Amino acid sequence: MTTARRPNRGPKAAAHNRAALIAAAREAFATSGYDTSLTDVARAAGVGQGSLYRHFPDRVSLALAVFEDSIAELEALAAKSGTALEEVLALVTEQTIASTTFIRLVIIPPQPDPRILGLRERLGALLERGLAEAQRAGRVRADVTTHDLLLAIGMVTLLLIEIPAETERRKAAERIWQMLRHGIEA
Repeated sequence: MTTARRPNRGPKAAAHNRAALIAAAREAFATSGYDTSLTDVARAAGVGQGSLYRHFPDRVSLALAVFEDSIAELEALAAKSGTALEEVLALVTEQTIASTTFIRLVIIPPQPDPRILGLRERLGALLERGLAEAQRAGRVRADVTTHDLLLAIGMVTLLLIEIPAETERRKAAERIWQMLRHGIEA
């Protein structure tokens, strides 16, 4: 059986292919995790593996492209005047419920890649700003550190990885944060 191949559109297709790869990878990371098959990502995007590797030479490059939107969304929220630490943590939690891969990658990197560590630093920096404000306002204990918050986010993520249904992940996340808040609130 012969399957019809799509005509090669050359460089004109590059932006479309890149966007399709990012969308397919976002879905694959959400459903199958960081170790998802890159062959399946390329197939879902409707491109060949050569196109995948032209845009993203390795798995980390693809993950960074996928999760750049997530960190940018967090940074935009944190940059808004009056944004509380609790709001940032709520958005981190929503992102974790949608796909545990992003936070797992940042909090517990599979390899010490400086690009991943850069994402972690960006997350830490925006948490640090919110934490300082929450401590000044007396909502969070003075001895809580940014590292403590990253550790709490990691604990939530590791527990949510084991829960397949989004509705159950949401309930578990709410309960976990309720318990964790008792440890950090002033």
